[in-house]
Amino acid sequence: MKLSLLLLSAVYTATATATTTTTTVKAATHVIYSYPGPSPPASLLTLISSGKVGGLILFGENIDANLPTTIANIQKTYASSPDYNGTPLLIMTDQEGGKVRRLPGGPTLSAKQVGLSAEPASTAADTGTEAATTLAKYGVNANLAPVLGVYRSSGNFLDEYGRSYGNTSELVASCVEAFIAAQQGQKVIATAKHFPGLGAAGADANTDLMPVRIDLGLRELRRVDEAPYSAAIAAGVDMVMASWAVYPALDEKPAGLSEKWIQGELRRRLGFKGVTITDAIEAGALGAYGDDAARGLLAAQAGMDLILASARNVTQGEAIVDALTKALDNGEVDTEEFDAGTARIMALRRTLHA
Repeated sequence: MKLSLLLLSAVYTATATATTTTTTVKAATHVIYSYPGPSPPASLLTLISSGKVGGLILFGENIDANLPTTIANIQKTYASSPDYNGTPLLIMTDQEGGKVRRLPGGPTLSAKQVGLSAEPASTAADTGTEAATTLAKYGVNANLAPVLGVYRSSGNFLDEYGRSYGNTSELVASCVEAFIAAQQGQKVIATAKHFPGLGAAGADANTDLMPVRIDLGLRELRRVDEAPYSAAIAAGVDMVMASWAVYPALDEKPAGLSEKWIQGELRRRLGFKGVTITDAIEAGALGAYGDDAARGLLAAQAGMDLILASARNVTQGEAIVDALTKALDNGEVDTEEFDAGTARIMALRRTLHA
């Protein structure tokens, strides 16, 4: 009798452990990690070897001449994981063009310069190809570009660094369509950002540093700011990054924490079926929403697929994975919705082998 109980207990414990591991791996699929310096720390490599990382974002401090080898070794380490699913990790960075480039190489033109060129759409296509070529050289398979903001005044947040193609939705739409088609044609993921748009943000309105409120009417947001997103979706853009600004015309929550913006406006109204990704989860705009783990959970509950843990601290990503795992176990996250997000992420990763 005692032996039977011991055996039953052992089976239960093993099953519970396996279930927890599976849930953790699923949760980790949704988290993009970052790390300090040119070499990934041992703690991150351990997580990668156990399949508990969804991808990596690279910044300037991660870039050196050995980066292609570093990324190849990361992918090889992941492929040796017992939970390897036959798809590569997402490796991403910001290669918008002009001043916003993490990697040496093109595109050298900024979005603003593209918009001011004689043939903006054609030039945008060229920069999309340049971005893909640069990223592929290093083994980076996803670009957090293009920016879809329609800037309202010279020198504002997007225009100051040349990150907007122009001040009309028609010009921005034509450029992003061309950029996306060219880049994704080279098997590099494109990301339309920052939904529903930062074109009206003032010069100092940086969500990385502070809360930002954009007081535009819903009619104008849809007519001007969302129009390029409709074009990007029609062009088959792979990912959409949500803004951390607040748009009170629809919700008092930051867009990336708002089910109204993500599930309602982006998915149901605009028909986006691809992968959603947050901006930096540690952003100053989210100061009122708890620590990074709490913010990651709120983003997942709003319908965000990928959580961007970009503080260059491996424990940040681990904390978010732990929070998502617990939320899946205790029902704080809709399992069906979360699984749909997992399926979208895996479908996107499979295209990288197509």
